[in-house]
Amino acid sequence: MKKIAFLRDSDIISLHFFTLVKGEKWGILLKTLKIPEATIIRLSVYSRYLTEVDRKGIITISSGDIAEGVGVSPAQVRKDLAYFGEFGTRGVGYNVKDLRRHILKILGLSVDWSVSLVGLGNLGLALSSYKGFRERGFVITSVFDSDPQKVGTFVHGVEVMPVERLEEVVRQNRTQIGIICVPSAASQEIADKLVRAGVQAILNFAPGVLNVPPEIELRNVDLAVNLEVLTFNVGAQRF
Repeated sequence: MKKIAFLRDSDIISLHFFTLVKGEKWGILLKTLKIPEATIIRLSVYSRYLTEVDRKGIITISSGDIAEGVGVSPAQVRKDLAYFGEFGTRGVGYNVKDLRRHILKILGLSVDWSVSLVGLGNLGLALSSYKGFRERGFVITSVFDSDPQKVGTFVHGVEVMPVERLEEVVRQNRTQIGIICVPSAASQEIADKLVRAGVQAILNFAPGVLNVPPEIELRNVDLAVNLEVLTFNVGAQRF
């Protein structure tokens, strides 16, 4: 069983659409090579596809096979992988297990990451139930809510604790990532608590803008904005 690791200088972690780059070694590498964020996101997609392929017992795979499976071009696959070295054999392809292992290492997913979830409304409950997090190495180790009726209950084996204990518990667990699923009016206060407790990354689902120190990796996910982008793109096709 993998141990829950603490954020180290050489780690990169990716929460599917949420990519964090930490540490001097990888920070310099990414800055020097100017690796696009889209490449890191595609690596996450590649690794999930390779997991499916590996489960089917397939030993080797070509860039064309990967491209067809995830909906990009073979040239794009080769370019993305080339940022991090040579993984395949010309004329043979890639060993599925080896390539998957290399990508997971690049993404920092060869270890587990401790995650705190704040806010157990409909979205928070859905996220806490998402099996894909644990499968990808993200372990929700603490859950917090301000509703007295929810405090003391358990969500998938994790006790729901009052928000007042957030800093204490997060600091004790040395949690690296905080997920905010509270109303926008409370989101800044929660972010401040998470920062004081020592998290190094925040995934924010609350509408609005959060102010955090520059060393904190912050990703805002506004579902309404994403829907508006979709409607714009659909509408643009009509003109």
